[in-house]
Amino acid sequence: MKRQLVERELTSEGPKRASDPRGKRRTVTVNIGESPIAWLHARGHLEDRPFDAGEALRGDYERAQLSPSVTMRWDPVRVKTGPGGDRGLSPTEKQIAAKRRFEGALAQAGKGLEHVLWRVVCAGEGLPEAEKAMGWPARSGKLVLKLALDRVADFYRIS
Repeated sequence: MKRQLVERELTSEGPKRASDPRGKRRTVTVNIGESPIAWLHARGHLEDRPFDAGEALRGDYERAQLSPSVTMRWDPVRVKTGPGGDRGLSPTEKQIAAKRRFEGALAQAGKGLEHVLWRVVCAGEGLPEAEKAMGWPARSGKLVLKLALDRVADFYRIS
């Protein structure tokens, strides 16, 4: 994970992206190269099991090449595959297998929880932004995300 440090204004809702031209302000250094679940894990808000489940889900999302593209992509996806059942498969079969695992993990999480998983784990959206977009009360996303990641960990058989 590459460190990309930037200064952000610190507000009551957390770091703000735009600077305030009205004089003194409190700032915080933010690593924008860090994923939201890595941020939660690094600060003790997320245990190893749900973090590993989120990383497995994101890995399958990237292997399946499900992220939106603006143009045609001719380059193969370069994601390290771990030990498992993908050995001996063609690149296309590996992509299909990853898509099936991704869809299975979301189904295991259950209805309504797939949205927070996709936004935070796959799209890299912060919890405050995800809560706002889904119309949830502030600070409710962490609990729901933990519940969803726990179910995903069961799917991936992470102990």
